[in-house]
Amino acid sequence: MSDTDDLVAIEQLLARYAVAMTRGDVDRVLAVFTPDGTYSAFGDSYPLDELPALIAAAPKGLFLVGTPVIELDGDSATGTQPLCFVEHSEHEMRIGYYHDTYARTQDGWRLRTRAMTFIRRSGAHDSGRPHAFERGRS
Repeated sequence: MSDTDDLVAIEQLLARYAVAMTRGDVDRVLAVFTPDGTYSAFGDSYPLDELPALIAAAPKGLFLVGTPVIELDGDSATGTQPLCFVEHSEHEMRIGYYHDTYARTQDGWRLRTRAMTFIRRSGAHDSGRPHAFERGRS
């Protein structure tokens, strides 16, 4: 596979994530990750088995993503992708970017880690308020 083929494959992977999140298709969101994949936001990192609850608690709307910057390194890669999320009922926006790691698997490229950084009106960049999502742990 050429570098161009790898870049297109990763971009399509990220497009599948954005479309699945917009449609609320949790199974397709999970499918873009490696089995040991994690999502980070709100001051914590979540394994895949906690991702459905995190998605269920999140506002619904349009995940509009920009072209990622990707650095290839053999069978792994890193990248950063801008995001503009528009909530469906009030059309309020959240903006920020994802910082990702990717792995080439036997099923193609997959997200290994995805970490959200929000851009605040103040100009601050942060991973979100730790209390924004309550885990279902006892």
